[in-house]
Amino acid sequence: MAAQVAPVPQGAGAPDRGAVTVEAALGICSVVAVFALALVGANALIGHLRCTDAAVEAARLVARGDRSRADEAVHRVAPAGAALAVQVDGDVVRTEVSMPLPAQLPGRWLHARAVAVLEPGVEGQVVR
Repeated sequence: MAAQVAPVPQGAGAPDRGAVTVEAALGICSVVAVFALALVGANALIGHLRCTDAAVEAARLVARGDRSRADEAVHRVAPAGAALAVQVDGDVVRTEVSMPLPAQLPGRWLHARAVAVLEPGVEGQVVR
């Protein structure tokens, strides 16, 4: 006696076989993409905070007359690849620390600025 094969049901769910698998795969890919973007954003935020700290420290050091230590502080505090720009106008010191964003966001730069007032007796000592 030959085995009988049950006919495929022709009900409401028959054409949707495997649809749940595709939806799950798309959902997982979406979650992974959002997580990756969140990591890149968090990395950029942390880099900006470190640049801000470096700019503030550099402004304080330049205002005290320690320009060479300002470069060291930026090298130590800011992320790798950050650059320091110092501008002295009268008795006001402006510093800017810039760094490129990660490769996932090409062509973008982070900029952090700080301002300080020169301490008395430092006006002639600041080397630009």
